[in-house]
Amino acid sequence: MRLRLGRIQRYVLVQQARALAVALAVISALVMLIDFVEVSRGLNSSGELSSARIFGLVLLKSPSVIVQLLPFVFLFGTLAAFVGLNRRSELIAMRAAGVSAWRFVLPAAAAALVLGVLTVTVFGPMAAAGDGLWQLERGRISGSTPGAGAQDAVWLREGDASRQMIIRGERQDPASGRLLDASFFIYTTTPEGRRTFTERIDAATASLTAGRWRLTDATGAQTGQRAVRYATLDLPSNLADEEAFQRFARPQSTPFWSLPNQIQRIEDAGFASTAYRLRLQQLLATPLMFAAMSILAAAFSLRLMRLGDLARMAVAAVVLGFAFFFVNQFSSAMGSAEVVPPFLAAWLPPVLTALAAFTLLFYTEDG
Repeated sequence: MRLRLGRIQRYVLVQQARALAVALAVISALVMLIDFVEVSRGLNSSGELSSARIFGLVLLKSPSVIVQLLPFVFLFGTLAAFVGLNRRSELIAMRAAGVSAWRFVLPAAAAALVLGVLTVTVFGPMAAAGDGLWQLERGRISGSTPGAGAQDAVWLREGDASRQMIIRGERQDPASGRLLDASFFIYTTTPEGRRTFTERIDAATASLTAGRWRLTDATGAQTGQRAVRYATLDLPSNLADEEAFQRFARPQSTPFWSLPNQIQRIEDAGFASTAYRLRLQQLLATPLMFAAMSILAAAFSLRLMRLGDLARMAVAAVVLGFAFFFVNQFSSAMGSAEVVPPFLAAWLPPVLTALAAFTLLFYTEDG
């Protein structure tokens, strides 16, 4: 099996790379322009931020949006490349020389697949890190930073299969990290699998150290029993001291390499990790989506100029690409709502796109 590309394949890949660069530049410019206006109106209403500072915030915010729009970059870029080859009659010359469309479409799809892997493993984590910094800067500028919210109520959840504990602190001491005016709601799991509320404990302070909660001036009452007062009370805990009060970054701000550990942390804390599992599966399916968009665009642009309808076919490719994008968004919403499993919600749209692209290419090339 020959893996080395021929001159024709290299030429087509060069044309595709140029068109992808132009499409990426256009989409990036539009996204950054919209974000610049949004940041200027949202965070700079008082006029205190300079244009350079606003542009810096845009550089943090825009990459995550651009990464989400990369399927359109491959759709528009590949479509422009193959339409250009068609208009210059270069595709006609290739096909007349007996070169099958598969010989230059599949390398283009393989290149999109490789770029998809790079996006997931390299560019995506960089964009996620920028999005996290953007969230912090936006909170700091708007006055809603984590430090400013230290006086807000703190909610935690922990437990295992036999017991769950929901913890609410009226506020948190910034110096010691203790919860002040804390309430512990304890639930136990019955043999039938039902969770039943069994006890509530209120404490003046609650400190997490060495795998336990140390409560002071506490009052506890089990269901159907009288309240009991404790000067100090220890409750076992499975929360890590250094991670207990950290806020989980949103899925879009979590890099690909950190998602498995983040999912484990969230599940260990007793929270639902559906959104993070969905994000992980969507990132894994990204290379297939890029390749499918490239094949779809190429298949729609292979019609010979002399047969006409090339413009109509190009418009149909764009409409179909948008349709698959909205199917992807709808599937993501269904996955986030746990209507369908995250794996199915993430992989179904790119698989459908790939099947449609291959079907059209088979029909166009092989009749």
